[in-house]
Amino acid sequence: MLLEKKLAPATINLRLAAVRRLAQEMADNGLLDAGVASGISKVHGLRLYGVRIGRWLTSAGARELLDIPDSGSVRGKRDRAILAVLLGCGLRRGEVAAVSVTQFRIVEDRWVIADLVGKHGRIRTVAVPIWAKAAVDEWCRVGSIMAGRLFRQITKCAAVVGAGFTAQAVYDIVLEHARKVDPDVRPHDLRRSFARLAHEGHAPIEQLSITLGHASVATTERYIAAKQDFRVAPCDVLNLDISSPECSTAPAKINEE
Repeated sequence: MLLEKKLAPATINLRLAAVRRLAQEMADNGLLDAGVASGISKVHGLRLYGVRIGRWLTSAGARELLDIPDSGSVRGKRDRAILAVLLGCGLRRGEVAAVSVTQFRIVEDRWVIADLVGKHGRIRTVAVPIWAKAAVDEWCRVGSIMAGRLFRQITKCAAVVGAGFTAQAVYDIVLEHARKVDPDVRPHDLRRSFARLAHEGHAPIEQLSITLGHASVATTERYIAAKQDFRVAPCDVLNLDISSPECSTAPAKINEE
């Protein structure tokens, strides 16, 4: 069924892992025969070959996206602050939803988001660019956000309510604006855009890996396709051109060695 949905191997493996875990817990609680649970646990996932290329915005595309939310409305200021944190700090959408006002601190004469808890409980501190902090400050001003979660729900009457919202809410907000730039862009692509643009700006790969919260530099290199250059690719040095008379009329030479 998962294969028929044409899901990516990583997505299929993630769902199979959840099924295995559920079967084991059911067996432990006497809700499923141990033999059946054992059989389920032996179902193997798909092997991953190579690395799927990600999608990222160009610098111009990122600027265009940041300008889309209405700067004159409360909702627009909140949405712009969310996009600024995603693009300027490389956070995951769940991290954006969970970040609090008190996590913004000054360290070594610059603003940072301190003690972010990411995947697998890894804790890191992320630097915040001036323009992203300005967007956050503007949202805090109009939303009267003084403490607690940074991002909140907004009613149709432009009233800020609740104590925060979910990662899915961040996903929906990003999707609403990003489709105006690129219909295929998703929230995680903004994190990838941050990484790619920072790498192109010659940010040290070790510092980039720490900022993203990756377990190793090798993960970061795969994440941004750091070792593959599409601007100067191997095909560019083939010195072949089917439009040239020499290439189209000359007989092919075969190496007989």
